[in-house]
Amino acid sequence: MADLTAFTSADHPVRKWRKVKDKIIESILFLAALSSVFVTIGIIYILVSESLPFFQHVSFKEFVTEKEWTPMFSEAKFGILPLVVGTFMATLIALTVAIPLGTITAAYLSEYVKPNVREMLKPILEMLAAVPSVVYGYFALLFVTPILQKFLPELGGFSVLSAGIVMGIMIIPYISSLSEDAMRSVPTHLREASAALGSSKFQTTFRVVFPSAFSGISSAYILGISRALGETMVVAIAAGMQPNLSLNPLEPASTITAYIVQVSLGDLPHGSIGFQSIYVAGLTLLIMTLIFNVLGMWIKVRFQEKE
Repeated sequence: MADLTAFTSADHPVRKWRKVKDKIIESILFLAALSSVFVTIGIIYILVSESLPFFQHVSFKEFVTEKEWTPMFSEAKFGILPLVVGTFMATLIALTVAIPLGTITAAYLSEYVKPNVREMLKPILEMLAAVPSVVYGYFALLFVTPILQKFLPELGGFSVLSAGIVMGIMIIPYISSLSEDAMRSVPTHLREASAALGSSKFQTTFRVVFPSAFSGISSAYILGISRALGETMVVAIAAGMQPNLSLNPLEPASTITAYIVQVSLGDLPHGSIGFQSIYVAGLTLLIMTLIFNVLGMWIKVRFQEKE
């Protein structure tokens, strides 16, 4: 008994060593978590510090209101609107494809298939997320575009429509996987109560399970939006990289990420105002993504409060 009391004492060497190990592990985990904050701060610092010289030559009003983006021309124009419109158009088309298909796929995997079938189908679906985006880009250019041209003869070789559709296919795994996890986390007794009231499987899925899991599903949607906004290679290959201020998805366009790729290839000298524009474009994209993430967090909190 005395030995047990000595071992449990706070002054025992073994307990002291365990406390030291716990503190070391806690410190390592804290530093790992803090590193992401420092990386984010570093990214913001680089974008802001490199963007300030750009605005010494281009006014903020011109940057926001000018309708042409031609930094590589002799008479350069620096209006970000064509890139923003192209980015939003490609993202909107992608979400039009990904959200319905991803949600239906998640509902099917969560509520309709047997567990052993789900365990086989879900990894296959998630393999789509592992395919390199450059492969999706050439898939859009060489496979999807020719098919669309059969139905839309006026469609050119490059278009936002083709790029947006393939982007939607590419982000389906992100939406379906996270949405399925959220739907499966809904307590079983809610399904049983719905079935006891005479509801069909479809009614239970979309009137009980879906609303209960919507806070998690909305997070999947926001992740899909962020993924679509930041996509590079698909739009760079299939959309044409032409900064046109047009709402016609059949025309070629350029997005913010595609422009960054184009300039980073070395078409403009380092340190020139054209080269500095890629940091301004990156900062614009960061702000857009931040807005959508804040909006998504607000929606998630609102639905959690209702639950």
